Amino acid sequence: MNIPESIKRCFPTRAVDSHKGTYGTLLSVCGSYGMAGAAMLAARAAGRCGTGLVIAALPESIYPIAAAQLPEVVFAPLKAHTCADDIQILTPHLQKCTALLIGCGLGNTAATAQLTEALLSRTDGPVVLDADGINAAARHISILETAHPPLILTPHPKELARLLGCSVEQVQTNRQAAAQTAAARFDVIVVLKGHRTVIADSNGGMYINETGNPGMAVAGSGDVLAGMIAGLLAQGIPPWDATRCGVYLHGAAGDLAAERLSQRAMLPIDILDELGTLFLQLES
Repeated sequence: MNIPESIKRCFPTRAVDSHKGTYGTLLSVCGSYGMAGAAMLAARAAGRCGTGLVIAALPESIYPIAAAQLPEVVFAPLKAHTCADDIQILTPHLQKCTALLIGCGLGNTAATAQLTEALLSRTDGPVVLDADGINAAARHISILETAHPPLILTPHPKELARLLGCSVEQVQTNRQAAAQTAAARFDVIVVLKGHRTVIADSNGGMYINETGNPGMAVAGSGDVLAGMIAGLLAQGIPPWDATRCGVYLHGAAGDLAAERLSQRAMLPIDILDELGTLFLQLES
């Protein structure tokens, strides 16, 4: 697989005297009871993309599971009592993170919406809103209207339909127009997932991705994508480039996994396993 030069140019050579601080800190606020896997996939994806430090903020109830599987990650266990309690725990991490990820497996509740709004009001760095982070915004649209950091939304068609107040059929009938409408309305970058994922920004920019395959249509693939984009943002790659590269490499890794295991047998973790092959090409 030949990676386009436009993708390669986004990845500078890592300096010989670099350290973990050189490559950013991602704060990942994801996961809930019963959804530990979403938080774990997102955190590991960010690490696989070269992020210097990943801090996973997740409920105490799933902390033991995640900690046993992710020795490379730093954790911020949340009490999950009130939004104020969680913000008190998260504030020191917000002050030092270079990117923020909210939503993978977080739970679609009023408490999630309150936490999402509080986090967005306290950060100036780039933010990826995925899954329940997007659902929180759809429930309380003021979350997007008052947010000031660069925002990247990674919805599937149903999530985008909720955000726009239309049907899934309307989104799928003209995916490019739907993505562009949301990007312009909320001043964000939109990643409309699916066959030929569409990326649109508020300035009219658009990118149609051509990597990926039906084997990626399985729970967890989106968590990997969100973690990848957020990890690239944390390293200082500009939002448009981080989004485009994340989507391209996610699909390309999925294609390699399908070649090795078949579309039916591949799992999201297999996408992560193929990223090393792609980064070897980028570094050659």
